[in-house]
Amino acid sequence: MKDFETLLNPNPLAVYLDKPSHEFTKADIIKYIENNGIEMINFRYVGGDSRLKTLNFIINSKKHLDFILSSGERVDGSSLFSHIEADSSDLYVVPKFRTSYINPFSEIPTLDIFCSYFNKDGLPLTSSPEYILRKAQETLIRQTGLSFEAMGELEYYIISEDEGLYPAHDQKGYHESLPFTKWEKLRTEAMQAIAQVGGLIKYGHSEVGNFRIENTVYEQNEIEFLPTNVEDAADHLVVAKWILRMIAYKYGVTISFAPKITVGKAGSGLHIHTRLMKNGKNMMVENGQLSNIAKRAIAGYLQLAPSLTAFGNTIPTSYFRLVPHQEAPTNICWGDRNRSVLVRVPLGWTGNVAMVKSANPLETIDNTDYSDKQTVEFRCPDGSADIYLLLAGLTVAARHGLEMDNSLEFAQKSYVDVNIFKDEYKEICKNLAHLPVSCWESADCLKNQEDIYKKYDVFTQDLIKGMIKRLKNYNDNGLREKISGNYAELVKLVNSFLHC
Repeated sequence: MKDFETLLNPNPLAVYLDKPSHEFTKADIIKYIENNGIEMINFRYVGGDSRLKTLNFIINSKKHLDFILSSGERVDGSSLFSHIEADSSDLYVVPKFRTSYINPFSEIPTLDIFCSYFNKDGLPLTSSPEYILRKAQETLIRQTGLSFEAMGELEYYIISEDEGLYPAHDQKGYHESLPFTKWEKLRTEAMQAIAQVGGLIKYGHSEVGNFRIENTVYEQNEIEFLPTNVEDAADHLVVAKWILRMIAYKYGVTISFAPKITVGKAGSGLHIHTRLMKNGKNMMVENGQLSNIAKRAIAGYLQLAPSLTAFGNTIPTSYFRLVPHQEAPTNICWGDRNRSVLVRVPLGWTGNVAMVKSANPLETIDNTDYSDKQTVEFRCPDGSADIYLLLAGLTVAARHGLEMDNSLEFAQKSYVDVNIFKDEYKEICKNLAHLPVSCWESADCLKNQEDIYKKYDVFTQDLIKGMIKRLKNYNDNGLREKISGNYAELVKLVNSFLHC
């Protein structure tokens, strides 16, 4: 008999096999395929452009299926990564069984599996973003005994024709409902599909951004995830972006994760919530308060923030979102419940938790300690991020903060408890470090801090060199000032990076 938790799992593989996905084996996958009429397998893996790639296999026998799952397949690495040369480009992609899911869009019954990259000798490709994330996690565990969990807030705009019915107020779309928000059905359909492929969703809602340009309406939405192992968190975000684009394609509309669509309207971020765990316990809190471990990790985030933009803000329009006096951060500081800072400690369940009793008089008082839900939010990344490298960089930053001799002092000096966007606090801003203002400057920051990422052989020199070259090639130094007020040039720039 299946247990209650398995029955509630939206992933049909988990329900059928009566086990969580991290316990899936090759035998489990073969069993499901044989008994459920699966005809095709897709290998899925992320290239250097951060987009999900596909390799299709039609299953022709059980022996063939076993061979595919056991050996993986060859791919051309030079077509997937700019830092791999054509004369030594053969790579293997090998499936990770725990990532298996039913493709929600294929007319042919299809099972998809995320893959890892391996080199010609059968060793993990050291420069693969997915493997760099794994190395970052393994190094953190080895050096500190702590593991890293993360989740993302995936913001996006839906771009469609203006029907003229029930228009939402400009920039007032936060948590709006039908009929004033038009694309709730698309969002909930995507949420269901993401959950069925294994994504751990917290909730979804319409966001603040909405506006019209001529006959086109732009509506902002958000899907937020639950914290989980950092490697799984990356996979969930990658597959979620693919699902959202696929459903938008079905509806005949465009979805953009671009950081900025136009001036004066809300941009889209990819806020990352993080926590450090040990033996299943959240180490970010101690006796209901933010712990020293959390403060040391925050110090690491703040010190590496300038170079983390190289992984989390990777296109020129990223820096049209990171401008002063808007909700996107520009100053390197942190605070409690403060949306004007780079690192925010969100409202936690550390106070009076008799709220359910107050709202529902028939209930008894719940004395459960909910402070374990506490996370720390890194607020500058956006949808252009290389998700694996961004999460690897944050994992490195957390470890770096734990290793810094003066991290608690650094955190204390960087704490801000006021809205630094207000004019009366300009003096505070003058004493704070600032994020880069262009890809060019971000590349310089990565160059200056690269040794921290390369420590313990987590990031590779070739990858960092390639990232610096890519960012410099935009040649966007001073671009924000050059096209300020030139709407036509801004539109041209935004359209060129609409799909990040």
